[in-house]
Amino acid sequence: MDGAPQSHVQPDDPTLLVFEYVQHLALAIDALPPGPLGVTHVGGAGLTLPRWVEATRPGSPQIVLEPDAALTDLVRREIPLPRRHRIRVRPVDGLTGVRTLKIGSADVVVTDAYAGGRVPAELAGTAYAHEVARVLRAEGVALWNLADEPGMRWVARLVATVATALPHLALIATHEVLKGRRFGNSVLVAGASALPVETLRREVARANLPTGLREGAALTRLVAGAKPFGETGEPSPQPPDAGRWRVR
Repeated sequence: MDGAPQSHVQPDDPTLLVFEYVQHLALAIDALPPGPLGVTHVGGAGLTLPRWVEATRPGSPQIVLEPDAALTDLVRREIPLPRRHRIRVRPVDGLTGVRTLKIGSADVVVTDAYAGGRVPAELAGTAYAHEVARVLRAEGVALWNLADEPGMRWVARLVATVATALPHLALIATHEVLKGRRFGNSVLVAGASALPVETLRREVARANLPTGLREGAALTRLVAGAKPFGETGEPSPQPPDAGRWRVR
């Protein structure tokens, strides 16, 4: 989509996750207690993560907010969903769709939505962060798939924005992204209650790719001086040309 690889789906093995950020989203969900979870996905694409949730936590009720109905129809036709799934796709954008959800209706809210290779501004503002916090259950977690340049200043401001609604935070990314060596993705984990940090550390330590976790003082240092976005937010930086890294 928009000139960049968007999804990878393995129809006969939905537990095979290829993209690094999808692996990081999955390991954050794996850190939660076992059993079915109520998951809301903002951004549907190939429905890779909803398929993974269904395979690893059967019976989980899932809502997918994906405004591109033609894309959803294509995915359903070419890569059908498994039998007896509980995945429901709604043709609506993320902010509009989240506003229609009930208070405390989700164990997990995953924000993984891009337009033109960038996180839309409305999914980076305080209005959206507070809507996500309203939808989450007390022990739930919200996950954002983010993309930024070396230095991660946009991510730092997004972290400060989410902190206005969900004070417990952690950031997951490959070491080369955390060290500012290239443009890349990171996954923000946020909650109203304390995060399962020790479990997250274990999951990160056994990740397929060299992966790091920033939380507590380490995350504070990473985002030092960052100011929250306003109500409507700002889009993430323009990605580099496909196949190239943007080096500082």
